[in-house]
Amino acid sequence: MPLSAIKLAEQQRLAEDARREKNWKRWGPYLSERQWGTVREDYSANGECWDYFTHEDAVSRAYRWGEDGLLGLCDREGRLCFAWAFWNEQDPILKERLFGLSGPEGNHGEDAKECYYYLDSTPTHSYAKALYKYPQSAFPYDLLRSENRRRGREEPEYEILDTPAFNDGRYFDAQVEYAKAGPEDVLITLTVFNRGPDPARIHVLPTLWFRNSWSWGNKIESEDGRPSLHKIAEGCIDVRHATLGSHVLQAEPLEDAAPPEMLFTENETNAAKLFGAQNRTPYVKDAFHRYVISGDRDAVNPGGFGTKAAFHYAFEVPPSGQKRIRLRLSATEARPATPFGREFESVLNRRIHEADEFYTQLFARGCGPHAAGKPLVGTPGQVISRQAYAGLLWSKQFYHYDVQQWLTGDPAQPVPPPEHAVLRNADWTNLYCRDVLSMPDKWEYPWFAAWDLAFHMIPMARLDSGFAKDQLNLLLREWYMNPNGQIPAYEWNFSDVNPPVHAWACWRVYKMTGGRGERDRAFLARTFQKLLLNFTWWVNRKDPEGRNIFAGGFLGLDNIGVFDRSRPLPDGYVLSQADGTAWMAFYCTTMLAMALELARHDEVYEDIASKFFEHFVGIANAINTLGGTGLWDEQDGFYYDRLLRGDERSPVRLRSAVGLIPLFAAEFLEADHLAHAKGFSKRMKWFMDKHPDLAKKISYLARGSASPGGYLLAIPSRERLERVLSYVFDEKEFLSPYGIRSLSRVYQEKPYTLQMSGNDYRVHYVPGDSDSGLFGGNSNWRGPIWFPLNYLLIESLERYHHFYGDSFKVEFPTGSGNWITLRDAARELSARLTRLFLPNTDGRRPCNGLEPRYVQDPHWHDLVLFHEYFHGETGKGLGASHQTGWTTLVTELFDNAR
Repeated sequence: MPLSAIKLAEQQRLAEDARREKNWKRWGPYLSERQWGTVREDYSANGECWDYFTHEDAVSRAYRWGEDGLLGLCDREGRLCFAWAFWNEQDPILKERLFGLSGPEGNHGEDAKECYYYLDSTPTHSYAKALYKYPQSAFPYDLLRSENRRRGREEPEYEILDTPAFNDGRYFDAQVEYAKAGPEDVLITLTVFNRGPDPARIHVLPTLWFRNSWSWGNKIESEDGRPSLHKIAEGCIDVRHATLGSHVLQAEPLEDAAPPEMLFTENETNAAKLFGAQNRTPYVKDAFHRYVISGDRDAVNPGGFGTKAAFHYAFEVPPSGQKRIRLRLSATEARPATPFGREFESVLNRRIHEADEFYTQLFARGCGPHAAGKPLVGTPGQVISRQAYAGLLWSKQFYHYDVQQWLTGDPAQPVPPPEHAVLRNADWTNLYCRDVLSMPDKWEYPWFAAWDLAFHMIPMARLDSGFAKDQLNLLLREWYMNPNGQIPAYEWNFSDVNPPVHAWACWRVYKMTGGRGERDRAFLARTFQKLLLNFTWWVNRKDPEGRNIFAGGFLGLDNIGVFDRSRPLPDGYVLSQADGTAWMAFYCTTMLAMALELARHDEVYEDIASKFFEHFVGIANAINTLGGTGLWDEQDGFYYDRLLRGDERSPVRLRSAVGLIPLFAAEFLEADHLAHAKGFSKRMKWFMDKHPDLAKKISYLARGSASPGGYLLAIPSRERLERVLSYVFDEKEFLSPYGIRSLSRVYQEKPYTLQMSGNDYRVHYVPGDSDSGLFGGNSNWRGPIWFPLNYLLIESLERYHHFYGDSFKVEFPTGSGNWITLRDAARELSARLTRLFLPNTDGRRPCNGLEPRYVQDPHWHDLVLFHEYFHGETGKGLGASHQTGWTTLVTELFDNAR
């Protein structure tokens, strides 16, 4: 029997969890990599969250809304947390969490300054593996801060690999593995490798603690009482929590060594150190730091109990040697009699084998390049895809945020300053989050972002369709969506506007998770109904003149414009946005497709389908012809934003991704859909007969005498599509060796200049890090390659090809004389994007830049990072280093590139 026909162990676990027979997902890597410096922990009057709760504070100060730790795990409600702490006998602090520069410290905004990698995970986290590289010399905290502070925006960031921290291989590889023997029985291993030429000592503290829910005076959170950790034997901690139940964490001694020392304290703020106030307990959060580094033996509780505990291992690792630590976290009733016997390794090896089987079958179904019957590691694409999926799964995070409680403050804490209650998110008192969510990056963006999450769920649907659908539906629930219909954008400002791609993600996930007749219509109907509210919010709030021209704000594209598009323009100007208008057309076509699908079983949906059809035609008409030419510029053959003031209308002739988004709104209406929706087809024909001028905004293609034909709803006509694509595929404009740039390269030599109100606004092509301070300056849309827009463009080209067929050919690259179909152009773009991660003839992956370790060193060679965006010329990864969510879209493209 072929592997694809076998119900694999991991698939069975997913099914058992979905049916709530076994809680396989109760434990996972849901622990954030950064809780300090977040909006949730900020109770300041000025909203400067990086300054209010710093990395240094995190050592001693209890968090209010979450926890963070180094490559750890927690339960799905974030009650009990486990993570690793290290000390190399050189650092001034325990390495309990990842370090990075805050927004004000970095020359390109905030940035993690560590080397860590997510290597593997199954969807239920029955097996998960990650790697942290820890220097044997003192961690270069001060050097990283001072050098980045010295550098200007025109210089690259100074990274930890630029320091001497890893020279001569003098570092530890700390490889973490988790494997579940059962839903409540987690096997934990840490293998410490010494990559250096000399023996080196290290302290390892596997740490277990409860999220502090008892210090705030919140009645609901205090109902569970104070949980407890107790020493019940050497190497054994008893865990008690009112709702989580009773557990045991057991630790094995190192070979030929005594049991590890056991340390206990409370997860409470050291108020005496931070604020000069009296501590409520002599045992506080920073006790282990003081005990291990300063030798303060009074810092820990000699009674062997508390709400935070650790096993303290201290040992030497020989050069090129390794040592291994094993632990086991089990529910008391599931506690094995011999926790570290042969069964431990048997379970671990079995889970590794089952993970291999799961991904082998996944790739065999077409998710990435593969060869049938070949081992999982048989192709570079499989290795890359598996690491990308690992990052996606490791980037789940327990996220807790009650906005109303946060605005007013907690009864047992000082009252926040009055400014805090009106500074941000004051209109979102309905928002109550206490869920595991897919994060963009658990260090740089440890909070959900609406349009990021939509893209995350496309690759997630390959792994765990149930989780993908639940996540998409969650953001539409009443405790997330604003009563006015707006979807929350992200923690920094929920009222900011992300592109409306949620409907597209719901529609794509619906189609991906079952064949015709087997799909989850309940999911589609449930999300469709709530998306109607969001669509109405857009129409009412973002079309100020009621003319089907939309102005959504910055729309997730940060600094792409001439000025900050989320703020009022000078001298009474307003901006008609090509991307905002096109996103709404895209929203219309997606909702139309969803309505027609639902109408197959319920003709009531045909009425709303007609509404979306008419709305799309109105938007297409406006963007193409309103005021004469709409947002289309006949002179240049491109879509531009337009500045308006009174009767004054002038295009902002800046060729950027803003003008490419109108290409995304392209939906092919299949003949069989129209045949089933007779009422809709009748009303569509009536509308086109009554409005022949508007009917020109759609295309019609006869499919031959045997077929009634199909319709393409699209913003550009064929001629306009050809003109825009001539820019897209021009290597002097948008086409990079590694995908489509976000801004035309023509502005490298001759920047775009706009004179307005006596000021000159300039935009020039910046293929790498941002040189602008807009939106903090850590994301750049003025030249780099971004996966989400590239992915949507590829999908659009495929839809256009489905309509036009082989008769529509483009010159690729422009001026080359090489004419190909739109389907082949989509494949070429896919290939260029996958090239970012594949080793070239020199063994260098473009995404890793020029760092020689990734080419020459076997301990670095196969490690891949999935960055936020990529240099427009070299392909080097930039921005957030673990934005695996939307960059995991590369797994979808590998199949197109074959």
